[in-house]
Amino acid sequence: MTTGAAARPTRTRRQYPKAPADPGPGTGSSPAQACGPALTDFADAVLTVVERIPAGSVMTYGDIAEYLGRGGPRQVGAVMAHHGGAVPWWRVVRADGSWPARFGEQALRQYRAEGTALRSRNRVDLRVARWDGTSP
Repeated sequence: MTTGAAARPTRTRRQYPKAPADPGPGTGSSPAQACGPALTDFADAVLTVVERIPAGSVMTYGDIAEYLGRGGPRQVGAVMAHHGGAVPWWRVVRADGSWPARFGEQALRQYRAEGTALRSRNRVDLRVARWDGTSP
């Protein structure tokens, strides 16, 4: 029995290949090696970009996804939530320049130490501090 509603198209999930098994500590060149063998190529790419963000600069979750040409802000956020402790996590902010409240004091200390331009006590000034991925 049909209800007259059109069938919804099936959505396919992006599948990222698994990274090769971790050869052991100190043997790889990836900045994400400390995260272990469970990283996907996408997670490794996200962490590599975060490692490259210069002190005093930031990128948004969406900026990183756009820079990589795959994934989206939520996928980048998931990588940062699971593996971000191995990289300068405070250099990745939300689209409005804010950072997660639970890391507020830690992030603020880092921003002040690096001279990151702030718009308020809980927002980075993206007009000044946003990194475009090209300059050192």
